[in-house]
Amino acid sequence: MLKTRIITAVILFVVLVAVLFSGSLPAVQVVVALAFGAAAWETFRLFKLRLPIVIAAFWTAAFAWTFFFNDGLLQARFWLALGVAIWLLRFAPSLKIGLPPLEGYGNTLLAMVYAATLVACFVAILVLFNIGALYLVSAMAIVWIADIGAYFAGKKFGKRKLAPSISPGKSVEGAVGGWIAVLVLASITILAAPYQPWLQDTFAVRMQAKLGWGIALATLSVIVAASIVGDLFESQLKRRAGFKDSSNLLPGHGGVLDRIDALVPVLPIAALIGGWL
Repeated sequence: MLKTRIITAVILFVVLVAVLFSGSLPAVQVVVALAFGAAAWETFRLFKLRLPIVIAAFWTAAFAWTFFFNDGLLQARFWLALGVAIWLLRFAPSLKIGLPPLEGYGNTLLAMVYAATLVACFVAILVLFNIGALYLVSAMAIVWIADIGAYFAGKKFGKRKLAPSISPGKSVEGAVGGWIAVLVLASITILAAPYQPWLQDTFAVRMQAKLGWGIALATLSVIVAASIVGDLFESQLKRRAGFKDSSNLLPGHGGVLDRIDALVPVLPIAALIGGWL
């Protein structure tokens, strides 16, 4: 299982880096469309809607038509702000208040709202890519570092459950460890940037140069918190649906949504900041 997980992760990382740093917008658009379609299909499965693949195909076609073949990115800030607002006002509170039953209009409406946050996430990917491939990867790396840090800190020090009714395996100590890992590695990157010019195009370095240390570290803390919310919310969806993983598309990892759940609330925040910087 671990070997399969590592092989899949390496393949995904190599493909991601190769496509992003190829400089080919059509290649990026193909990967974005495939990932969006898979994540949308998994989403509608988690909400147990009828004909999830048909609904996902419609959303994917609409996404591609709007943002690849028309001027949809001119309204990028609307989608990014909408995504952030949905997470703040609806999905983060649901970790405490719960979700509606799987049957009924409330569930269908919530599925469409979550799909809107997927749109915001993938719009953010396009916006961040337009700023720079390294900028995009470094923003995504915040989530990866937090996840790795949380895993090892949780294994070593985890005692208090973070959200026992949603994801019993996650601990407060793990979350703190992930947060510390992000702040430490971001600080090292910022301090190393004057000696390694290529680092100056990374998310943390550009943010610190514009906003200063205090605001930069506070913003990174907010991003780590958002990644935890995204992870827990997808766990809540899976628990309600009775699924272990969102799908089995990625051997050893589950589905696409299992890999990007923490990115869904994070990337719109990063893209809004990137557009302002």
